[in-house]
Amino acid sequence: MKTLYFLRHAKSDWTAGLKDFDRPLNERGHRVAPKVGRELLKMEEIPQQIIASPADRTKQTAIYIAEGYRVDEDTIIYNEEIYEASTRTLLKVVNELPDDVDSIMIIGHNPSITYLSEYLTDEKIGNVPTCSVVKIVFSMDTWQAVSKSTGVLKWFLTPKQLGF
Repeated sequence: MKTLYFLRHAKSDWTAGLKDFDRPLNERGHRVAPKVGRELLKMEEIPQQIIASPADRTKQTAIYIAEGYRVDEDTIIYNEEIYEASTRTLLKVVNELPDDVDSIMIIGHNPSITYLSEYLTDEKIGNVPTCSVVKIVFSMDTWQAVSKSTGVLKWFLTPKQLGF
């Protein structure tokens, strides 16, 4: 059995003059991301590995999530393919995950997180807001077998639902 958590980066700053890749979190993002990490720890929803886009706002989110889990931020793996990934590219990232790891969190961007979540589960999500988490489980033993309609949406959690 494989478990995949998709987490969209926290709210980012739209300061003029910055490239999209270089946008940091805004005040709300800095406030909410650590709380989401701590809440996931309380829920005992702890992935074995965190993989994130290397964009500034996503790196900052990943560090807060790792802190919430009480794991060293040095364990985060940054994958350039996640930034601006199409649904197909993000699925490729999932299919190439190491099979010896059964539970992985991918921290990335929309619309690819929403689209791939819907593609894998046949569920209508509509939009994954910032710092929201989607949990999908698969009954197979290899990430290579993950494809259309193979996952089951276990839950979809937003900061608003958590009161953040």
